[in-house]
Amino acid sequence: MALATHNFSTDNHGWAELLAKREATSPLSGDHRVPWVVIGAGVTGLSAAKRLAQHNPNDQIILLDARKLGQGASGRNSGYAVAISQFSGAFDKNQETNYRRVNRINTQGLDLLRQQVNDLGIDCQWQEDGFYHTAADEKSLKEYDNFKDHLNQLGYEHTLLNQDELTERLGTNLYKSGVHVPKGVLLQPAALVHGLGDNLPHNVTLYENSPVLKINQGEPAVLDLENGKITADKVIIATNYEAPKLGFIKRYIMGSTLSGSFTRQLTTDELSSLGTLKEWGVLSLHSGGATVRLTQDNRFSLRNTAEYHGAVLMSDTLLSKRREIHRAAFEKRFPQLAHVPFEFSWSGVEGISQNFTNFFGQQTSNIYLAGGYNGSGVSRGTAFGAALADYACNVSSQLVDDCLASAPATWIPPRPFLDIGAFFKVKMRFIGVGLDR
Repeated sequence: MALATHNFSTDNHGWAELLAKREATSPLSGDHRVPWVVIGAGVTGLSAAKRLAQHNPNDQIILLDARKLGQGASGRNSGYAVAISQFSGAFDKNQETNYRRVNRINTQGLDLLRQQVNDLGIDCQWQEDGFYHTAADEKSLKEYDNFKDHLNQLGYEHTLLNQDELTERLGTNLYKSGVHVPKGVLLQPAALVHGLGDNLPHNVTLYENSPVLKINQGEPAVLDLENGKITADKVIIATNYEAPKLGFIKRYIMGSTLSGSFTRQLTTDELSSLGTLKEWGVLSLHSGGATVRLTQDNRFSLRNTAEYHGAVLMSDTLLSKRREIHRAAFEKRFPQLAHVPFEFSWSGVEGISQNFTNFFGQQTSNIYLAGGYNGSGVSRGTAFGAALADYACNVSSQLVDDCLASAPATWIPPRPFLDIGAFFKVKMRFIGVGLDR
């Protein structure tokens, strides 16, 4: 069955709202015959298209997005390009190979992004000073002990910080313990996606607002769009949690809808009431804890809700209710800024698997897919996109091997069991969150 265009929810919120207005490319129309199509122009699809162009400089490549650039998950995350992942629980020696494999993927994705941002001169508020992993309540304090043991066992650079040291740096005394991991990047995610999309290789053509409604599998594959059709030798699917709409990884991935808020820009006096750092990012060591950033343009960004919401964005009415949760968390951390209003709130969807693995590989003889980054899509999605293009072009590498080594995803039951199970799985993230929310 073909999809309707309204199945791709979007709104005007998110990081793109902080940028100058950008004109979208024209939607695809008419019939096209090409060697390659990439579906999805987030960080994974952009990375795949660029790598395909490098391998096939004489081939025409079509890159499609159902929305405008920056209005999907790649422009609605919190702007953390992770190099060193936090694995919950105690260090497991039997999992050391897997820990290192995941972090190699993260690091290579970060390296690819850095090179592109530098080569293309993309202004995306790139700040390479890592993140603060923090703990305020009992459960997260246990994860603090686990995380520092992971870092020690794996030999990753880090600095342990007590409550006074965190207060001095961040300007809030909420957190009792924390770890600064210097490897990692803060950025403006919509600006990154805009910059990559506006500087594509000469043989890549981007069509925005062009959802694929149906893929007719075969050799070649035929893609039906609202006002056109594409016949392609090979197809790369980089739509993450929306891949099931196209008939792939059904029952293996679901969407968790998150929400956050931005303050207005802080004044000089308001900034002076904070700590010594003028830009920073906090990742809670509790899976349901708040992600908090002081951005380069002097705003606070705070995200602290996640729920199963049918893998769609929230309405303005629902966002206004979530904003109350954001507000309470903000004022708990920064009572001296209780007078500072939020400028707007936003929601976004992350693709998660039942067992928190990733998807990578060949779906049919000429269709390839990557997705399911479980909240680390900026760096990991970049790496998976490049590796998938390599794989589709029969180019071997350590990165391809690492991506192929992802554990198989666990099956997810159909509705209504899906709705019940997904609701409780996402809700479990907040058990014992306490002060960290």
